[in-house]
Amino acid sequence: MNKAQLVEAIADKLGGRQQAAEAVDAVLDAIVRAVVGGDRVSVTGFGSFEKVDRPARYARNPQTGERVRVKKTSVPRFRAGQGFKDLVSGSKKLPKGGEVSVKKAPKGSLSGGSSTRTTAKAAAKKATAKKAAAKKTTAAKKTAAKKTTAAKKTTAAKKTTAKTATAKKATTAKSAAKKTTAKTAPAKKATAKKAPAKKTTARKTTAKKATTARKK
Repeated sequence: MNKAQLVEAIADKLGGRQQAAEAVDAVLDAIVRAVVGGDRVSVTGFGSFEKVDRPARYARNPQTGERVRVKKTSVPRFRAGQGFKDLVSGSKKLPKGGEVSVKKAPKGSLSGGSSTRTTAKAAAKKATAKKAAAKKTTAAKKTAAKKTTAAKKTTAAKKTTAKTATAKKATTAKSAAKKTTAKTAPAKKATAKKAPAKKTTARKTTAKKATTARKK
């Protein structure tokens, strides 16, 4: 249905085609002006018209596949009301004669009454409590894991420190033993050198005695 057909559909109810065309134009003009000005036009049960801002983004050219930057823009948007949705989905029957009623649905008719709402709230509370308990359990597990890891690291550090200290002591003992051996070795060599000197003196004394005896 286009605009002309819409005018023809309501011409009989408004007393003629001219009056129907003026009514359609007036309604559409009022909606467009309000949406352009940033206002929201809401018709209870039918729907609402509003202005939506879209930020700058990147899109692709469907023909070339090239990436194109799209500037920030504003677009009109229509959201159908619940009564309109019910008629389109078939949950409500469209009357054969007379005007279609798209009034606001009574409270409880769409959600199953107050008992259903209460049940939904109770279920939501239970779900929230379960989530909170799960978060606490997870936090406790993470804390325990951190403590265990810290304890392991501390024990490993202590063992490493002990090993390092033992290695240092062993190295110090070896160095002391090497120094003592080095000091003892020259002393023994000096003693060994002195011993042949005594033998030489003894030989000289014997030679002198022999020479004296010959002279006599």
